[in-house]
Amino acid sequence: MRPPLLELKNVSKIFGGKNNPTVALEDMTFALSENFPKIVTVAGESGSGKTTMGMLMLGFYGPTFGNVLYRGQALGDLDKAGMFQFRREVQAVFQDPFAVYNPFYKVDNLLSIPIKNFGLASTAAESRELQEEALERVGLRPEETLGRYPHQLSGGQRQRIAVARALLLQPKLLITDEPVSMVDASLRSTILKALRGLNREFGVPIFYITHDLTTAYHISDYIIILYRGNVMEVGNVDTIIRDPKHPYTQLLVSSIPWPDPDLPWGGSEEMIQSSQVAFKKITGCRFAPRCPYKMDICDTEPPPLYRMETDRAARCYLYRENDELARDALAEVFADA
Repeated sequence: MRPPLLELKNVSKIFGGKNNPTVALEDMTFALSENFPKIVTVAGESGSGKTTMGMLMLGFYGPTFGNVLYRGQALGDLDKAGMFQFRREVQAVFQDPFAVYNPFYKVDNLLSIPIKNFGLASTAAESRELQEEALERVGLRPEETLGRYPHQLSGGQRQRIAVARALLLQPKLLITDEPVSMVDASLRSTILKALRGLNREFGVPIFYITHDLTTAYHISDYIIILYRGNVMEVGNVDTIIRDPKHPYTQLLVSSIPWPDPDLPWGGSEEMIQSSQVAFKKITGCRFAPRCPYKMDICDTEPPPLYRMETDRAARCYLYRENDELARDALAEVFADA
């Protein structure tokens, strides 16, 4: 059996010193195979650990504990050839498109360098053709884009160029961190359509990091809800958004402005907001200080993930009559995995 394309195995990431450590991600085990043509969203509030998870998967952060594996081999153990292959097969699109551009180089340079480095074209004409095809696929006109500097383009154009660059390499996995949060609403659909097209046309799995459950609902197949570095709920996105089980997921979903004037907004139970809580070291459930359903056990014992339906699990003692999900079986709730 072939190992997964990318796997986090008992991964924890801790920032800060011994006196004031911050656990950004805690004991995460999760795998994505290259024959899994779905979009998986990881969502949560700021500080939930979602960006940290993406950075670990890209190899930009090293884990404090555990291993990040690429085709069964730890990223830190890859040789030069292995890292070269990893960088081609696992691509990223970040939140701020301007941050990844050298302002002294034209757009042509951003697109031509990966073509040259990965040997995608043998002539300048072939390289130009690949660039134009990639730009057209994300809704840009090559004649109005190539030859220009980053500051001559809008934020939406720069972000679509970043997506086009990923399209060029036809990666095995694309990790996107808030790819539409800094563009106008009118351009979000274009960028999301381009990502969906990459997913559907080439069968590329996409790991979509966002705080916006609205875009997550429209683009994703599956969703992981993170809170303070822990998975609160995981499974089919339609099932979870329509009928959230974990109190934290209910809080997030209640903030979605659904186009229904008769729908109650904010839920019927009073939920403590994060600004009202002074977080200290917590030995039980991470969400207990904010939860209206808190039980005594929530303060002392961290709950496991309980399997709900076949395609969903929730980390909450409200469902302790259900079977526990094994710690290394997170991806099992993805029906097509």
